[in-house]
Amino acid sequence: MKEGSIVKGEITAIKPYGAFVKVEDEYVGLIHISEFSDGFVRSIEDYISVGDVIDLIVKKVEDNKLSLSYKALHKRKKRYHIELDSGFTPLKNNLADWVKNYNLKSDE
Repeated sequence: MKEGSIVKGEITAIKPYGAFVKVEDEYVGLIHISEFSDGFVRSIEDYISVGDVIDLIVKKVEDNKLSLSYKALHKRKKRYHIELDSGFTPLKNNLADWVKNYNLKSDE
């Protein structure tokens, strides 16, 4: 087992600070909560459940203990801000003419 390897691991326990994983039969690992997403993680259960078998990247190896990353393989697509027409553009563009025409009609 070496750093950078992609491994399959089974989630064995979930704690507020991370999830414990069994990799093969000889390694145990931890996915720290900060390794689930680049954003705020309210609950690890939003990403995984006990018993799930998932792909992970090995960040660090010490004896038979692994430090693992979920987010390195499961990046969410970035959302881009798109400016949409609010529907008020015709109002903005035509309001002055409408007011002018209204005033002309009311003067009659």
